[in-house]
Amino acid sequence: MTAVEFVTRVIDALEQLHVPYMAVGSFSVNVYANPRSTKDADFVVQFGDDTITQIMNELGSDFELDQQMSFETITATTRYKVRHRQTLFLIELFFLSDDPHDRQRFARRLKGDINGRPVYVPTAEDVIIQKLRWSRHGKRQKDVDDARNVLAVQAGRLDIPYMRGWCDEHGTREVLEQLIQETKDFEQEKS
Repeated sequence: MTAVEFVTRVIDALEQLHVPYMAVGSFSVNVYANPRSTKDADFVVQFGDDTITQIMNELGSDFELDQQMSFETITATTRYKVRHRQTLFLIELFFLSDDPHDRQRFARRLKGDINGRPVYVPTAEDVIIQKLRWSRHGKRQKDVDDARNVLAVQAGRLDIPYMRGWCDEHGTREVLEQLIQETKDFEQEKS
């Protein structure tokens, strides 16, 4: 199975059970920018504790649930980890948190496309905001690179004031401005 096939199975299970969700992480980046490969898939979900059993039943026996919920420190939320038994492909189901940006990006989510499959994803602006937030806390260059990639591909179609407001809140405004300038410089070089 491919990463897209794993994600499609999760989407099918969530939609079959009417679980509100959005695909985040690298799959949301791939909706708005040049795709990159990944070894996991992340979703933000809104459901009760008993729903995980129903999700696992929908996914089937080739998936296993890590019975221990874990805590994600950036948005202060809990998550379930689900692995495909044969390939060990990881799926993380993050509970929708009370974090103001987490709530707003979930409310703003829209239908995107992953390999021809409609899927709920955050807006391009919210992908950039969250990637910069993760880069600040996780010190991961790939998150900055993902934000740069989305910004470059979506240039001219983004709500910059919206992004600046949240980046001010998260302490990532300086990085955002640097990426905006890089995008402008790149566009000038092309013309």
